[in-house]
Amino acid sequence: MTKFTDHLGRPVVAVTGIGVVTSLGVGKKDNWEALTAGRSGIHPITRFPVDHLNTRIAGTVDFLASSSKGASALTYELAETAAEEAVAEAGLAIDDFGGPLFLASPPVELDWHDRLALYRNGDDKPAPDRLLEVARNLNSLEMFDSSQFATIADRLADRFGATGLPITLSTACASGATAIQLGVEAIRRGEANRALSIGADGSATAEALIRFSLLSALSTSNDAPEKASKPFSKDRDGFVLAEGSAALVLESLEAATARGATVLGILRGCGEKADDFHRTRSKPDASPAIAAVRAALEDAGLGEDGIDYVNAHGTSTPENDKMEHLSLSTVFGDHINRMLVSSNKSMIGHTLSAAGAIEAAFSIMTMREGVIPPTINYDNPDPAITFDVVPNVKREAEVRTVLSNSFGFGGQNTCLVMAREPV
Repeated sequence: MTKFTDHLGRPVVAVTGIGVVTSLGVGKKDNWEALTAGRSGIHPITRFPVDHLNTRIAGTVDFLASSSKGASALTYELAETAAEEAVAEAGLAIDDFGGPLFLASPPVELDWHDRLALYRNGDDKPAPDRLLEVARNLNSLEMFDSSQFATIADRLADRFGATGLPITLSTACASGATAIQLGVEAIRRGEANRALSIGADGSATAEALIRFSLLSALSTSNDAPEKASKPFSKDRDGFVLAEGSAALVLESLEAATARGATVLGILRGCGEKADDFHRTRSKPDASPAIAAVRAALEDAGLGEDGIDYVNAHGTSTPENDKMEHLSLSTVFGDHINRMLVSSNKSMIGHTLSAAGAIEAAFSIMTMREGVIPPTINYDNPDPAITFDVVPNVKREAEVRTVLSNSFGFGGQNTCLVMAREPV
C-alpha cells in the first residue's frame, strides 16, 4: 500500500466534484442548508390529478424548465444540472470531461404527452390499434429518442465530452450507488483516470404513484406532507415518492493530486449482493443485505469498528426499516450502539434511481462539514429499532468514515464506504 494505492494495491479513488438537485432545491449549498435545518421537501402533488388516489403527496422537483415535460425530459435536465455543478467544482472543462460516464436512471416509458398525441391523430379503431397505426407512420425522431433507454446517457456524454460508450443502468433503488460503483471499478482496473457517475430520476408520474400504491408501499399521510416520511418510527406507514439527482466526479487520487484538484472525499469500498427471495420483499433473515454490508467493509479494508456513521437506506416502510436494523445490528454487533444512523429520506423522500448517488453526495458533505443531518419526524420511536437516528435535530460530530446503504426492489443491494481522507 502506497499513498496512491489501497490495501489491495488498487488505485485509491477520490471524489473531486459533487452536484445535487432534490425537492429542497438546486445545488449543494441550498440542499445542505435545508437538510441540516431539518426542512422537508415533501408537498402535495400538483403535476397531475390526484382525485380518488390514496397517496396525494410526493417530493417532486417542480422548479426546473422540464418539470412539466415528462419523465424523460426531466430526468435529463436533473442529470445535466447536477453534472454541471460537479464538473465545475472539479475544475474540469464542461464539454471535455475525458472519462467514461455511468448513469443510473428509471426505466423508460412513452410519456402521456406522446401517448395522447398519438391517440388523437388516429381514426375510430380501438385504442391499441389506433396508437400502433399512428406510430408506424409518424417518423418522429424526437419521440423515438425519448422512448429509448440509452438516449439520456448518450445526450449527457455528448454534452460533457465523456469518452467511450456511456453506460445506463436501472437496478431499482440501488441504481445510484451502482453507478458510483461502476466508476470506482473502472478507475481501479486502470481503464480511466476519471469517471462521471450520475443518478437521476424524474419519474414521479401518475403511473409510478399508482403502481407503488398497489404494492401498499407508499405513505398515505396526505394531510401533513412534511410529516409523512418517518424512518425508524413506530408509526411509519410507507415511503414518499420523490425526484432528484446527484453527480460525482471520481478520479484516481494520483491523477487528482497531479493536477492540483481538491479532494472532497475517498470512495473506499463497494459491496453488492443479490437477493432472490421475492420481487419486492427482502429475505426475512436479511442475509443478502448483511452480505452486502460485509462485502463493502471487506473491500474497504475495514472491520466492524471502522465506520463512524451510517447513511441509512431508511425508506420509512415497515419491513425495510426492520430489515435494515437487523442487517446492521448483525454486522456491527454492540458497536452499532456507538454509531449514528440517520436517513436523508425523512426530508427528501425516496428518489428511487437517484437515491444512492444523492445519499453518497450527502455522506461526503457530512464528513467535510462535521454535521450529521437529522432523521426528522422521529416522534414515536420503535422499541424494536435501537439506533441513535439523530432524531429531529442535526448533530455536530467528527465523521471520518461513512457507510451508505441502498437496498432495492428486485433484490439489488449496494453499499458504499466513504472516507474523509486517504489512509
